Amino acid sequence: MAWTDYSSAPAPGTRVCPLAQVAGVLSLSVVTDKGSFPLLVTQAGGLRAYVNACPHQYLPLDYRSDQLLSADGTMLMCSAHGARFDISTGAALGGADCGLDAVPVAVVDGMVVIGQDPD
Repeated sequence: MAWTDYSSAPAPGTRVCPLAQVAGVLSLSVVTDKGSFPLLVTQAGGLRAYVNACPHQYLPLDYRSDQLLSADGTMLMCSAHGARFDISTGAALGGADCGLDAVPVAVVDGMVVIGQDPD
């Protein structure tokens, strides 16, 4: 599923948070008139964002714990069942059949915003 398939997917340009707020992995909800959109934002390996929904059961990665980052900082981990994902690409490394849905983000005037999908 692509991130835009979620009914609550925010429009490009929607403000997410100040860039300075992103340390490690930030789990938050982007609330718009469409509803609440679960998002993970990280600066590990460059600014990245993913839908906060494990493709194994569609539970948030931080469902049972807020410890989402592996000890070496290279993987995002699902606290519900231990699936692991490459932090730079969202690709599944174990415990899930497919990777996380990447969400394009950019920085505008010090704010992380939802970006445009590449064509």
